[in-house]
Amino acid sequence: MSLAHAILGFLLQAKRTGYDLKTSCFDRCMTYLWSADQAQIYRTLDKLVEQGWITYKVEIQCDRPNRKVYSVTEAGKAELTQWLQSPQPIPTVRDPLPIQLFFAAHLSNEATIHLLERQLAARRDKLAECEQIELPTLSNPIHNREQLMQRLVLELAIRKEQTYIDWLKTAIEVLTQDALNPSPPAAILDTPA
Repeated sequence: MSLAHAILGFLLQAKRTGYDLKTSCFDRCMTYLWSADQAQIYRTLDKLVEQGWITYKVEIQCDRPNRKVYSVTEAGKAELTQWLQSPQPIPTVRDPLPIQLFFAAHLSNEATIHLLERQLAARRDKLAECEQIELPTLSNPIHNREQLMQRLVLELAIRKEQTYIDWLKTAIEVLTQDALNPSPPAAILDTPA
């Protein structure tokens, strides 16, 4: 995903500051999909201004530093529309756990299960966070098109987490029942944290 396009999308919904984008948009609305730190957001805002896709007005504040409030230009709307209509390549997911598991023959089953159980707990937490997001369900009538699109994306995130959880449970079960190597070789790295 392009951070620039996500920012354009949020700014198309409403004028916002860089701080608003971080706290109200990425930390609250997009946390289950995409993360961005404050520095990335401000660098991207500067680039978008240079490209003419957004503009800003400085709001003078009495008791706090002045702030820039960004909005999308017509060129920015055109860019976002073009990006929204463009098919995206299937991303290469850089998930370290499958790489760890790929080489985990060097660990005992117990150590590998411990690793998978910690990941399972983290995935369950993430699933719970996704399920706490308040959007109308697809089975209820959704009158707001924006909410409908957001709910569809949230459903994808929930299903991904559930699939990962199911796979982790299967992997743990398989390793628990593995009787091929009841005692690992002496060189096995068996140090669960």
